[in-house]
Amino acid sequence: MVEPMASRRDESFGQQLWQSASRDNPAWVHFLGLCPLLAVSNTLTNAAGLAFASSLVLIGSMLSVSAIRQWIPAAVRLPCFVVVIATFTTVAMLLMQAFLFDVYEKIALFVQIIVTNCLILARVEQVAARQPLTETLANAIGAAAGFSVALLILGATREGIAYFLPIAATPTGAFIIAGLLIALVRLVEQGETNGDLHAASRGESQTDD
Repeated sequence: MVEPMASRRDESFGQQLWQSASRDNPAWVHFLGLCPLLAVSNTLTNAAGLAFASSLVLIGSMLSVSAIRQWIPAAVRLPCFVVVIATFTTVAMLLMQAFLFDVYEKIALFVQIIVTNCLILARVEQVAARQPLTETLANAIGAAAGFSVALLILGATREGIAYFLPIAATPTGAFIIAGLLIALVRLVEQGETNGDLHAASRGESQTDD
C-alpha cells in the first residue's frame, strides 16, 4: 500500500520519487497491472510502447486529479477519476496512432484498456486525490518509472531468452520469467534490509562501547 501522506511530507522530492519507483514499485511489489505487463512483454519494442502509453496516462491523470481534487465531490469521485484517466488514454492512443502506428497495431487492445488498469486508478485514489501537486508529481514519476523499468526488463529478458528457448515468448514463459525476476528483486531487497539491520546493530554496539 502507498504510505500515508503525513509520513511522506518530510521526505525530499528525490526520496519520494525513489520510494515510489523501488519499494512501492507497482509491478514488482504490489503486483498491479500484471495483465498488460505479461501480455505485451514478449518483445522489447512492445514493452516500450506500453511503457510510454502507461506513463503518459499515469502522470497526466495523477497531476490533473491533484490539481482539481478540491472541486471533485466525494460522492462521484470514482466516476470523475475514470473520466480523467479515459481522457489521457485517448490522448495516448492518438499519439501512438500518429507516431508509433506499427507498435500501436501490435498492442492496441492493451493501450485501449489502460483506462481500467487498477495500477493507475489505485494511484489516483490513494495519492493524487489526497496530496498536493509536488508530492503527486514525485509519486507519479516514480510509479511510471518503476512500471516502465519492470516492463522493459521483462520484455528484454523474454525476447533474449526466446532466441534459445521459444517458450519464453509464450504466456507460460511470461509467468515463469516474471516469477523468477520478482524472486530476484525480493532477494536483492532482503539483502539490502539485512545489510541495513546489520549496520544499525553495529552502530548500536559501538555506541554502547
